[in-house]
Amino acid sequence: MFSKHSFETWFSKHPPDGAALTREEASTSYLVIRHNVRTYQSAGVVEVIKGKQNAETAVKKHEESQVSSDRHEGWRYFLEKTEMKAGMDPTEATHRRQAELDNRETKEQLDTDALVDRQKASR
Repeated sequence: MFSKHSFETWFSKHPPDGAALTREEASTSYLVIRHNVRTYQSAGVVEVIKGKQNAETAVKKHEESQVSSDRHEGWRYFLEKTEMKAGMDPTEATHRRQAELDNRETKEQLDTDALVDRQKASR
């Protein structure tokens, strides 16, 4: 027979649908993000959750509590892996995520500009 702790450990790695979670999926943090699929507007991070299954459950919870007019307007939720700590304040997580996106975009633009400069120089 399982002890309570060993059952919880086993259950967290073997969810009821039969799909075993990898160690990474169980220990990785995920952002639950609200966004509008019609306007591409982001409402930011709603939660930072540890474990893929927990994060998927959180998305379902948000979707189930969503009023139909809100969904009709295009508001949806999605998951994104993160290095941020589970339980972090959603506003702070939104700011950090936006800064990371801005940095990535700037780096990509610099890389593109450098490639264009090299191509011009080789002509």
